[in-house]
Amino acid sequence: MERFSRRDFLKLTVAALAVSSVSSLLTGCAADFDSRRLSHLQFSHGVASGDATQEAVILWTRAQPITAGVREVTLGWQMALDPAFKQLVRSGEVTTSAERDFTVKIDVQQLSPGLQYYYRFLGADTQSTIGKTRTLAAAQLSALKLAVFSCSNYPAGYFNVYREAALHPEIDAVIHLGDYIYEYAADGYATEKSVEIGRTFASDNAAEILSLDDYRKRYALYRTDAGLQQLHAAAPWYLVWDDHEIANDTWRNGAENHQSETEGDFLVRRMAAVRAYYEWLPIRPPQGEGSAQIYRSFDFGQLLSLHLLDTRIIARDEQLDYKNYFDAKTGQFASAKFQADIAADRSLMGQQQLNWLSDKLASSKCHWQLLGQQILMAKMHIPAELLGTKDYSQLPEKLKALAQVKLRVQQAQQNQQPVDATDLARVTQVMPYNLDAWDGYPREREQLYAIAKKLGKPLIVIAGDTHNAWYSHLVDQHQQQVGVEFATPSVSSPGLEHYLKVPPEQTDELAQAFSLLINDLQWCNLHQRGYMQLSVSAERIECEWRFIDNIFSEQYQVVATHKQVYPA
Repeated sequence: MERFSRRDFLKLTVAALAVSSVSSLLTGCAADFDSRRLSHLQFSHGVASGDATQEAVILWTRAQPITAGVREVTLGWQMALDPAFKQLVRSGEVTTSAERDFTVKIDVQQLSPGLQYYYRFLGADTQSTIGKTRTLAAAQLSALKLAVFSCSNYPAGYFNVYREAALHPEIDAVIHLGDYIYEYAADGYATEKSVEIGRTFASDNAAEILSLDDYRKRYALYRTDAGLQQLHAAAPWYLVWDDHEIANDTWRNGAENHQSETEGDFLVRRMAAVRAYYEWLPIRPPQGEGSAQIYRSFDFGQLLSLHLLDTRIIARDEQLDYKNYFDAKTGQFASAKFQADIAADRSLMGQQQLNWLSDKLASSKCHWQLLGQQILMAKMHIPAELLGTKDYSQLPEKLKALAQVKLRVQQAQQNQQPVDATDLARVTQVMPYNLDAWDGYPREREQLYAIAKKLGKPLIVIAGDTHNAWYSHLVDQHQQQVGVEFATPSVSSPGLEHYLKVPPEQTDELAQAFSLLINDLQWCNLHQRGYMQLSVSAERIECEWRFIDNIFSEQYQVVATHKQVYPA
């Protein structure tokens, strides 16, 4: 497996800056191309569009040469108002090379707002799938439908969730909140059924991915999934990364799944991951492809502002870990030290990004402010006694028992009866269960809440990362609600039911226990794969979770849905 030095990091940075100009130079104007100059190609990884604005959109494909050893190819592209390409509005010729893994990104400019377009790519004797995209409305927009996804793990199962969403032409745009790929080896996380279902890695990409070539090959594998290709071709995407596009539990100078002693400089690995991400996905990096700054904003008419955030690699301080607060000999928890550490001024978004977001929220003339980001923002505080549970198989029964305690306390309070002091302590002494989420950075969360309150703009937050579906109220330290959070389940990564070993018939009871014990949590689904569809109007936002029954083959059905509306 390839290793890197700091010198290699500098070389990679220079190379990324050199190729970043390709995207910006490929702005299409009405022009013809000579088909005799086109190369013999295959378009095995489909087409995609993304980061649409009122007058521009990114088009993407990968144009692989048929002949081995070819280092550079030429292809044509067309954009039209109809799928037969009789009403052609843009066309052009473009060259790509092995230097950027034969990927192509075209930033088509000077388009009309609020229009649907069709596009395709052409080789000497072949053409790509036809893609459909849309520019953003300039002003008046009465309704909007957005599909939201997270956590697609190739060896864990087929991406049927993408396929299902592609069947719904009413979806205006797709938002992907990260974990588009996973970095693990072929025998790593969520690979138990990979051989059985035919979702394995080639031998040259079966190890944990570290180098630029590794990341490129992993994207190439994921992009062979038929459902993913269908959804990319169906609508424009707006994407932001989470941790697995680099390594598990990434922070600004490292990751849980990176060992510098054997895997080299983390920043070198990060640069390779970021470069491959920019090559393979249809986004317009706000600071160019040589920069890891990915946060950016889009206005859907005057209805909704979408602010895509980075909570992973730019400014995040290393996560706290409960295991560092338990005494190895006595098992005692160092509560005072933990409380001091978690209350410290620890960075998640960072001040620069927070200032940018504050300015965007203040200047937005849109009715809704939607924050697209990776991790749960709502407080997910569970009874503290659960933190000492070492055997996960015991957690479901403990959770259900504590839920009964909570019901007793609530009933006594409602009837104005004495409350058992032990019961009350068990359900009111709570701790955050996931320190990798916003719960591990509460001071910065309160800063964000204070900004939203001052501006009088409720936050609509969407999140991924956990593989499960959640609906929560966002409540600040003064017990005032500042918005709501809708969290999407995973495309294929296993959820809590996998870790807790809960039988299917008990999952609803467990979800009810969670919702009862966690004050700000209103509803959750802990066992099904799916996605969210947001239906937006000036009056309300309706979130519909759609769940499927199977990821182990390409046959599936939608088996459940759930809706929540804000304001209720």
